[in-house]
Amino acid sequence: MLSPTKTIAAACMLLLATACAEAPPPAEPPLASASIGGDFTLTGTDGADVSWTDFEGKYRLVYFGYAFCPDICPNDVANLARGYKALKESDPAAAQALVPIFISIDPERDTPDVVAEFASAFSPDIVGLTGTPEQVAATAKKFAVYYAKGEETPDGGYLMDHSRSAILFGPSGEPIAPISVDQGGKAVEAELKQWVS
Repeated sequence: MLSPTKTIAAACMLLLATACAEAPPPAEPPLASASIGGDFTLTGTDGADVSWTDFEGKYRLVYFGYAFCPDICPNDVANLARGYKALKESDPAAAQALVPIFISIDPERDTPDVVAEFASAFSPDIVGLTGTPEQVAATAKKFAVYYAKGEETPDGGYLMDHSRSAILFGPSGEPIAPISVDQGGKAVEAELKQWVS
């Protein structure tokens, strides 16, 4: 008969072995088979051309929105920035491997200067991009992003209707997963930690 100490040790070993045997394998990325993303040419905040391939070798967290958005886009981008900042503190190597990107779907108003001011208001790490209406339309189509200009108000203002999502892409530009920017910075950090290595 085993002594109480040996019985406890044996039980612990069995528990550990069972836990290891039942650990689920890494999940396949939810967007692994999706046909979204691809090369583009847009304009950076310095006025220079920027292509998708310029980020080769980096994970990319892409959010489409617009600087004149009154509430949704600022909230989402703030959460994205909070999540990225938290990742920089908890896992600097993962943050170093990732580029957060904001792409405007309102090229009429979102000049490089406007996008620069908007992106930098949340984080100096966010890459802001805009372009001609044709460039933005082509990019949005590749990334399966819907957007449309709303009716103009008497003062000439308008809202943009657009799909609301942030998508994480891998180092080769492959789609990995949607990121819940609407759930707060902690949710963003947790999801990034799951996929960025």
